[in-house]
Amino acid sequence: MVIRILPNADALADAAADEIAQRLSPASGGRDVGLAGGSTPQAAYRRLAERPLPWSEVHAWMTDERHVPIDHPESNAGMAGRALFDHVPATLHTVPWHEAAMEAAAAFERHLASILPLGPAGIEPWLVVLGVGEDGHTASLFPGSPALDAVDRDFVAADVPGRGWRLTATTGLLSRARHTVFIVAGAHKAEILTTVLSDECDLPAARVAREARDPLWLVDGEAARLL
Repeated sequence: MVIRILPNADALADAAADEIAQRLSPASGGRDVGLAGGSTPQAAYRRLAERPLPWSEVHAWMTDERHVPIDHPESNAGMAGRALFDHVPATLHTVPWHEAAMEAAAAFERHLASILPLGPAGIEPWLVVLGVGEDGHTASLFPGSPALDAVDRDFVAADVPGRGWRLTATTGLLSRARHTVFIVAGAHKAEILTTVLSDECDLPAARVAREARDPLWLVDGEAARLL
């Protein structure tokens, strides 16, 4: 595990864009990326749009999504489109809209199997970009969610109390990624970041980080103030 501390949110966004671009560069051999929602990654995506990459070869997908159509203001894919994919000729693969969230998750799971490389344990993303919530969730893997127990699935739907239906990559799919980049910003994330990085933590973000093959943490100074 590698932790890089950046002085402020602007430097964090630049560093995240650089790290993602490096892992999608021609020299890397990787062309697929799973993206996080949220305001912190959004800033990085805007900077990433300025990076010279073989964009027409890049395939992106959201590691989680709210159960809303893509034109809904709360759609993660809609945010990523406005920040990045409206400006580069890459392909953003979105969760298909179905009234039943479980049907949408199953359809997207099948679609991911058709676009991601196949490894010995199943489909194997090249790169995933993740955040951490104040409750220790990552993607839409929330503490206590049945999605955490989906050991034989890659993408599932779960009804999260107080948040509604969420569709999310499972711990199994995320753990098979070749590279994992966590982006964390803000003083309000300092306590949970310290907790997640502790050896005894079993919150979803900690579980995913421990199982990741090549985890990189990019955090700003405010989020890192308790480390």
